[in-house]
Amino acid sequence: MNLKMLVFSFISIIFLLSGCSNVQSNPNNKYELIVVHLNDVHGRAEEGKYDGMGYPKVASILNEYRQIFGKENVLYLDAGDNTHGTTFATLEKGESMINLSNEMKLDAITLGNHDFNYGMEQLFKLEDMADFKFLTTNILTKDGKSFGSKYIVKKIRGIKVGIFGLTTPETVYKANPQIVKNLIFADPIDTAKKVIKDLKKENVQFIIVVTHLGDDPATKYEWQSVGLAESVPEINLIIDGHSHTALKDKTVVNGVTIVQTGEYDKNLGIVKIDFDELAYGEKAIYPVLLSKAEVENGKDLSVKMELNEKFVAKDDAKIASLIYDIKERQEKIISEIIGKTPVLLEASREIVRTSETNLGNLITDAMLEKSEADIAITSGGSIRSSIGIGNITIEDIINVLPFGNYVIVKKLTGKQIWDMFENGFTKYPETDGRFPQFSGVTVTFNSKKPAGKRVEKITLKNGKSLDLNKIYKVASDDYIAVGGDEYNMFINAEEIANYPALTEIVIENIKKNGITNLTTDNRLIKK
Repeated sequence: MNLKMLVFSFISIIFLLSGCSNVQSNPNNKYELIVVHLNDVHGRAEEGKYDGMGYPKVASILNEYRQIFGKENVLYLDAGDNTHGTTFATLEKGESMINLSNEMKLDAITLGNHDFNYGMEQLFKLEDMADFKFLTTNILTKDGKSFGSKYIVKKIRGIKVGIFGLTTPETVYKANPQIVKNLIFADPIDTAKKVIKDLKKENVQFIIVVTHLGDDPATKYEWQSVGLAESVPEINLIIDGHSHTALKDKTVVNGVTIVQTGEYDKNLGIVKIDFDELAYGEKAIYPVLLSKAEVENGKDLSVKMELNEKFVAKDDAKIASLIYDIKERQEKIISEIIGKTPVLLEASREIVRTSETNLGNLITDAMLEKSEADIAITSGGSIRSSIGIGNITIEDIINVLPFGNYVIVKKLTGKQIWDMFENGFTKYPETDGRFPQFSGVTVTFNSKKPAGKRVEKITLKNGKSLDLNKIYKVASDDYIAVGGDEYNMFINAEEIANYPALTEIVIENIKKNGITNLTTDNRLIKK
């Protein structure tokens, strides 16, 4: 065979091999594995003005990647806090979110602290419903037994990929303590080192950890994803959650790539992995964060998805239809009568943002009873509707508290509590959302004094004056707990307990106690 024929034969073989590998499903033959990921969705399956892109659009993008790269080469992973946080999720105790995740072919989820909110019996039911794995690697029962999956191994384009999950040990107090009292949340670093030894025995070449750890500075460093990466460099990729951090730029710690999408599916995470570059560590990993705006206009999406033409993510019809069916079914649930009121429960904007109201008292009394805190507070701006005389339905409570807030208890000094109320009265007499509705204390304030110097007296239920040097337990909604409406004294305060959705707490309280807040009780005294 002469040289020309030899060259022609070689080119022909290359062409045939290229055809067999389906070039269209792997543009430029560059990436062998695609990981699509979310975290801290908190039940936001529907697109919302202040929330995310919604699951129908996520499904549209996910399906496009599966078509481009081949569904067997695309992983869909969730880093926790998925099943709780909105009425859509809580009405069916997380089952609606599991059904959607099944339809979208989720591969695995790591449990977040809020995924325990419905109790262990319901959590086991959700696990049984799921067509995907619950990665609960560091969660054990008191007798040392595990539930869920320790890890999974997938062979992708000839490479063994090992995946395991880690849940924050903060769950012992960032979930309802009574629910998780019989569980052990083992140290993330120790657990990771042990599991990696097992994975190496199975000849795993690429390791992904799906973590609900976060990078909140208030969390112990060794319990943060960055602390994990620092101590366990054998990990290739950390899909993180918990701190609601949107990592827009590539984040590498000790050679380990860390990604996190933020919250409420406002962003969708895409990680492209080039197995040919594995020897070069993090250089084989290319993370992308797709924002809601990018998804809607499609301008940059075509490039980020390796397409030669513009791609606009339209709502996936199947997922949109499933959400519609679930909501239609839930209409029967929200029409349930939970109580009856002989008086108007007041929350009109001009009153709830400037005065004590009986509905504000009812809500914060329910918070106080559930949390057993010393003081409970929410903002007037979070209470969005009055309840008229007559029957009260679940839908009424949803309309009153539409934001899916949950209750957090933190430790504050008496001085911080004083400052808390000063902040609440700062804008008075404007109808400002920060105006406090509260329980557990009587507060006297003088509106004629300048902002910041209006509080004159705070008295506890036992009749004692607030001690500025003493530590108190304060229950608030999660918006205030992170410093919303300039309640900055909460930001670095120690968190000691975490409870379910405020709607659930109020519904439970009305069913148990009925309507006792027929009038206001002068817990707020204006001068």
